[in-house]
Amino acid sequence: MILALAMSGCNKKAEDHKDDHAEDEAKLKITAYNDEFELFAEADPFVIGEKCNVLSHFSHFPSFTALENGSVTIRLITGGKEVTQNLDKPTRKGIYSFDIVPENEGTGKLIFDIKTEKGTSQLIFEPVFVYSEKSKADEEAHKLDPSKTNTIVFTKEQSWKMDFATSLPDYGSFGQVIRTIAQVNSAQGDEVIVAAKTDGIIFFKGENLSEGTGVSSGKVLFTVSANGLADNNSMVRFTEAQNNYSKAKADYERQKELAIDKIVSDKELLNAKKEYENTKVIFESFSSNFSSSGQSIVCPMSGYLKKLYVENGQFVNAGQPLISVTKNKKLMLQADVQQKYVPVLSMITTANICIPEEKKAYTLEELNGKVISFGKNTNDDNYLIPVSLEIDNVGSFVTGGFVELYLKVESPLKSISVPVEALLEEQGSYFVMVQINPELFEKREVSIGGTDGIKTEIIKGISKDERVITKGAILVKLAQATNALDPHAGHVH
Repeated sequence: MILALAMSGCNKKAEDHKDDHAEDEAKLKITAYNDEFELFAEADPFVIGEKCNVLSHFSHFPSFTALENGSVTIRLITGGKEVTQNLDKPTRKGIYSFDIVPENEGTGKLIFDIKTEKGTSQLIFEPVFVYSEKSKADEEAHKLDPSKTNTIVFTKEQSWKMDFATSLPDYGSFGQVIRTIAQVNSAQGDEVIVAAKTDGIIFFKGENLSEGTGVSSGKVLFTVSANGLADNNSMVRFTEAQNNYSKAKADYERQKELAIDKIVSDKELLNAKKEYENTKVIFESFSSNFSSSGQSIVCPMSGYLKKLYVENGQFVNAGQPLISVTKNKKLMLQADVQQKYVPVLSMITTANICIPEEKKAYTLEELNGKVISFGKNTNDDNYLIPVSLEIDNVGSFVTGGFVELYLKVESPLKSISVPVEALLEEQGSYFVMVQINPELFEKREVSIGGTDGIKTEIIKGISKDERVITKGAILVKLAQATNALDPHAGHVH
């Protein structure tokens, strides 16, 4: 529950529920947040016995979309007395216009109770000052009027129409970042190569296979047939193995019968048994995946056909690779870094992975990844140090492709950082949009440090308690450049 963040004045006056604003009327700006909502309200200064309008904008947090349905109750509590008003629905999407009459002078607080189909929530703003004289209330409100130097007005109604968000900067460890390029490969144990088991002509089984085709464990993919070959004919060798096995089996069974009557010696029986078992092994090796059409090649695991090395009707030799099959669930990122980073490689704790084509970044934790190893030495043809990471394949990675890799080294020092999207660049200088209130932003120049692909370190320019625009900053900047936006457009009094 929380938080009262800002109270300032602006000059604005509504006539006949229109957006014409006078320059001499003070308005209080009220901002509060909790885990579910952002509140931004414009209120008349609070005076005993006088009606005070509180024009309130409610946004879902952290999506910053307008509250379209739900009842809201406002409560002004001063000196133990409470003034309330309930609105069952918004005046306009996201906007609730309250009219309350303070009854007690002094310091109090405003409470907003929100009830939606998802439950209840509460926002609190304090302190609120209630005065006995309007002139004094207006005077104090004018003192809170923020400077408009280098600021941009961007209404809540405008931000609700776009992908917009604000947040406090991150404040924590932001150590050294090693930026490099990594190649995406299948992880060990996640890929297998299927090879021919005999010489012969290869025939695809069923539909034509192509790279990317899903395959299941035990499925017959090819047959290798030596029919018609003059040399090393597998059909001839199968028939020979079958005949040898049948003869050895018959001889062994006959020898067993004769051994009962001591007609053959134990040595002869032992030799017959050995011959029988040897021919049995050879025959079963053939028959387990041999048919009249040739030697059958089955898929050893379920997955996807990554690479097809042969064509239908091609002659292959025993041991020759036919296809590679991958589960495509685990991937290996293999990168090289400069030798100067050797002292800190053991301190790498995590990494961020960016896919340039999609302009999307993942943390190592999001991909259930881990650092597998890093090299301890170089070799003659590569003077860089290899680093390997393993990640889950979320469907966005292409084996054989490349990604940007940001290896992060843990640091005990804390610093401020903001999302990469929050930064605006102009002729080599960097800026962020700092929130004065949810409709007023200051364009602030900052000095940046390193980046990990998701966040950028801010060395100077903002504090950890200043909220900045993290999504939509460029559109707010364009609104300033074009002067196309009415500063008070969309407000209903």
